[in-house]
Amino acid sequence: MSITAERKIALIKEFERHEGDVGSPEVQVAVLTERIRNLTNHMGIHKKDFHTRRGLLIMVSKRRRLLDYLKNIDESRYQNVIKRLELRK
Repeated sequence: MSITAERKIALIKEFERHEGDVGSPEVQVAVLTERIRNLTNHMGIHKKDFHTRRGLLIMVSKRRRLLDYLKNIDESRYQNVIKRLELRK
């Protein structure tokens, strides 16, 4: 269900804005998106896992807030992240 350390490092390297960047909205959204995709697959198999469903909804809300923040501070960065992660909207 969780992402591997290697995958997380690869995502950070791909989306970082400068060397050692792990806190920028782009990196946070990328890591959350990977976790959301993994949990979505899990929920397809385990339909009655309501604890995981709640965690999934919390992650989706957090990603939405981060994307709204990114859109407010820099529209081009927002569009770039949406396109690279293949998210709707």
